Amino acid sequence: MLIVHQWKGLGDYEKKRAEMLARLGYIAFAVDIMAKACVPKLHKKPERSREVSKQPRVAPCPVPGRAGRLAAAGVDRSKTHRRHRLLLWRTAVIELARSGADIAGVVSFHGGLDSPSPQDGSNIKCKVLALHGADDPHVSAADLAAFENEMRAARVDWQLVKYGGAVHAFTDWQAGSDNSTGAAYNERADRRSWEAMKEFFGEIFK
Repeated sequence: MLIVHQWKGLGDYEKKRAEMLARLGYIAFAVDIMAKACVPKLHKKPERSREVSKQPRVAPCPVPGRAGRLAAAGVDRSKTHRRHRLLLWRTAVIELARSGADIAGVVSFHGGLDSPSPQDGSNIKCKVLALHGADDPHVSAADLAAFENEMRAARVDWQLVKYGGAVHAFTDWQAGSDNSTGAAYNERADRRSWEAMKEFFGEIFK
């Protein structure tokens, strides 16, 4: 399992998730795709990482190109363990799937679900599971519809699960509990999405 972190960068949240995956019997590798050159001193300047995440194609961190390359490097590294791999979290996992990467599937937890290049959906070879907060203000209805249309047009094996009452970062216990901020932890959605992920694993790795 390759874990791609949230916009805040690689931290305790991703490390804890890696431990949880390990307890399920998987090998988990948390990759850092936002190096110091991209988002310096993340823990001291969260506003900088937020700015970069909102403008992904602007230097010094030209995502999706850079994120895709670094996530792909993580996939290459994980090949030493198993042929079948999954990518977890963040928008970059879907971007990597769009590149045609040889992976078993991707699971996006509260990631960006826009469709900047709909034609790229035809490159997807793996299964896609998107776990989404139904009240997430960072994903517009137009973006959500574009994502769904891209998946349909490309005949991808995809699932989109929406959790009522959940906003962005609903699995991150460090995000607080105030939905009005646009990002908040939701214990029920966290638990349900984790179970959905495990069911997805069972299907892919059976």
